[in-house]
Amino acid sequence: MEFLNPKNLLSFLKENLKDNILDSHIATGKAGIKEEEFYNIWLEVKKEKFRDTVKLLMSLHYPHIAIIVGNDTGESIDLTYLFTLFYGEKFKEISLNLKVSLEREKPSIDSITDLLPGAQTTEREIKEMFGVEFIGLPEMRNIFLPEDFPKDVFPLRKEQKGLDELVQQES
Repeated sequence: MEFLNPKNLLSFLKENLKDNILDSHIATGKAGIKEEEFYNIWLEVKKEKFRDTVKLLMSLHYPHIAIIVGNDTGESIDLTYLFTLFYGEKFKEISLNLKVSLEREKPSIDSITDLLPGAQTTEREIKEMFGVEFIGLPEMRNIFLPEDFPKDVFPLRKEQKGLDELVQQES
């Protein structure tokens, strides 16, 4: 397996994704007693090319998915998928944060659980908390909210009320 450094990895992605990349940069930092340098690649892609981007990452090395972070900007629902490439390879790991923006009114995106089964838990969490529909997600049951939780209430959306206010409304 050929390991790419962050600059070469970003070049590879730009070469293959071309104008489907909306934004990109490499952030560096230092960590630990020895202040080892680490890299984070930030990449935003068009929603239509999201799965293709994940497949492109898989062509290099099977990426490790840590979590999906959701953000309600008020105008869109932004999802940032936190991946690690070359996971477990000391001093070769590269963190890649892959961002995609979804329409706020009816946010939906294809599930990647068929590509990376480990994404299922975090996709289900985002579904519950932000109301994102993951097309093809095999398991739709709630994992954090009770099953009888109101179906049209998403706790991490900006306009949502707190749980205390929901309980008062039911009374």
